[in-house]
Amino acid sequence: MSIEHAPRPTVEAKSGQQDWSGTYDFIERIRSKIGEVVVGQNVVVERLLIALFTGGHVLLQGVPGLAKTLLVSAMAKSIHLAFSRIQFTVDLLPSDILGSEILDQKNNEFRVHQGPIFTNLLLADEINRAAPKVQSALLEAMQEHKVTIGNQTFKLPAPFLVIATQNPVEQSGTFELPEAQLDRFMLCHRLDYPTPAEEREVLLRNARLGIRREGGGAVARTEFDVLEQQAVGTAEDLICAMEAVQQVYVSETFTDHVVDIVNRTRQDKRLDFGCSPRAGIALIKASRARAMIHRRHYVVPEDLYALAEDVILHRIRLNYEALADGITGQDILQQLMLDVGGTQSRNGRSS
Repeated sequence: MSIEHAPRPTVEAKSGQQDWSGTYDFIERIRSKIGEVVVGQNVVVERLLIALFTGGHVLLQGVPGLAKTLLVSAMAKSIHLAFSRIQFTVDLLPSDILGSEILDQKNNEFRVHQGPIFTNLLLADEINRAAPKVQSALLEAMQEHKVTIGNQTFKLPAPFLVIATQNPVEQSGTFELPEAQLDRFMLCHRLDYPTPAEEREVLLRNARLGIRREGGGAVARTEFDVLEQQAVGTAEDLICAMEAVQQVYVSETFTDHVVDIVNRTRQDKRLDFGCSPRAGIALIKASRARAMIHRRHYVVPEDLYALAEDVILHRIRLNYEALADGITGQDILQQLMLDVGGTQSRNGRSS
């Protein structure tokens, strides 16, 4: 997204800042671990780290074959996290995700069988292939980190993170995610094809995988076979990273800029509706996490511009007139960001 960056503010480091060197090493170990099986995709890895460190959820949009599932699996195995994968289909039931009450015939009592949602990292593969009734089963879990089965409510493990994928091209047999569901995703990242150099490396790595003997036969190895079970980080490392994010400084001016951008989406006549307050909360949280990942104790406008597309685009809907004119959400967002930048510059000169 080509947007002119506003000038970076000068922020003095506060006295008594904690040493984050251990957290920085933890992040580099995760990147290195994922890089063993996934080529490129540095921005996607950063977005997943942001979600992991802030407790947000991520929606990944991209055509098949861009290593979305492999990336999430590698992330889960980099840390001691429980991982579950659900392949969403049209005949999936809410109980297939949440669990259900089962009659124990020995004592004639119902007992709860917990579903795959009781995990730390949940991969909801092709989430838009499930019926709306199934999609809505995730709402309580994503917002309140708890699940209701029958007349009992269960807390989900901590951390709990949903990473969903969907194919933005093929629409046959899919159900569009409702606004209430989309709004609960902190980030929606759109994956691109790898560069020629990255794709060349993918082909070379795949050619070296060989085969795996299994029983009396053999199968061709895949990138999933390369994933090692040994983690490079502990739960304590993750907690330290989450605490570091909370210490990142956010100025009142930066907060005002976020409020300005969110309100402009609600006032734009080309949009049926703009962003909810969740968008502003997500921008602040994600900016703090990105600043920490980039080894800063404070947020800068660069964080806001880098994350605006992933936070805002899935929360706005263009009206019929804008769609008929060939306007895209990226066009509107870019103009809004430029308008905010121009207002900031004028206010800076006037003061």
